[in-house]
Amino acid sequence: MCGLISDTYHLARPGMNFHKGFHSFIWTRGQEYDSYIPPPPLRKRVEDYVNKNYTSEWKNLVARFLANTEEFSREEDWFPARVVMESLKWLRRARAARYGKIFLWIDCFDPHEPWDPPPSFDVYTDPNYRGARLILPMRGYASKWATPEEVRYIRGLYAGEVSFVDHWLGLLFKELENLGYYDDSVIVFTADHGHPLADHGKFLKGADRLYNELLKIPFMIRLPGGERPRRTKAIVQFPDLLPTLLDLLGFKWETIPTQGRSFLLVLMGESNSHRRYAISGYYEGVDRCVRDEEWSLIQRPEGQPDELYNIREDPRESRNLIDKYPEEAKRLAKAYGSIFRRSEQRVIKGIQGRYEIP
Repeated sequence: MCGLISDTYHLARPGMNFHKGFHSFIWTRGQEYDSYIPPPPLRKRVEDYVNKNYTSEWKNLVARFLANTEEFSREEDWFPARVVMESLKWLRRARAARYGKIFLWIDCFDPHEPWDPPPSFDVYTDPNYRGARLILPMRGYASKWATPEEVRYIRGLYAGEVSFVDHWLGLLFKELENLGYYDDSVIVFTADHGHPLADHGKFLKGADRLYNELLKIPFMIRLPGGERPRRTKAIVQFPDLLPTLLDLLGFKWETIPTQGRSFLLVLMGESNSHRRYAISGYYEGVDRCVRDEEWSLIQRPEGQPDELYNIREDPRESRNLIDKYPEEAKRLAKAYGSIFRRSEQRVIKGIQGRYEIP
């Protein structure tokens, strides 16, 4: 029995149809800019959630989210809680029905922006702050549209959102134990990207923000019975996950047509290395990042300086060392390879790229 439970409305769009092939799927509506409740909000004022620098484009996005969520009153109304509660119902039913094998994909959109944690988890913002509740940071350099105090406030909202998600995931894992799934299942916990919080000047993800705060994600796999608990510095990438799971389940030959490579040896503790390099970038963007365990090279569009960071000694990537260590930059650039360079790439424009905003 295969199930998909999510509040990530992008998955359900007609052009996406990520639920194809699942025996059951449950959509939680209203997240982000989902075309769910007609705006404008009737109980909340958009003006309380933006500052004087917000454009009409961003005000409209805030209005959409507020319309979708203005009826929320209990903690259980917020999206992470609803996704987890639906997942618990699904798992309890699966246990009661005595399904021999299950696959459940739980896709929680939070802690994605807008960052609007319930009051009980909004404990990381300055209680003396008197400005607008900026739940949705704008694009561009934060210094051009927000004060330092507002930047700190937005980061506090994000921390509250993360804490809220963590709380409900804790309830999920506890119920997995109660139902007996915790020790007889492969559990994968991961995310699709991190969140820039103006660490390098800008909030939100984007084609030019190829730093640790965007590229490094939580990634944990628990084997049945908690076997072989360990941490590894092995470099793996998203396409490697599917062939690894297939390999683990005994379908090694099914991994041949996949684009990734199984890291089962790493998972089983028989190796501590997988890839020499990781390569990241937006498909239609120009910027690219090539990194290994120590160095990260960001290749910029023509006319912009490339960047090189020692991510072991400088994980916040605050010191561009490309002039000091040009040979390291050249080595990483060669790892990318000219075959992957495209001459007619265009920079993604818009709020976060055309994949993000309907």
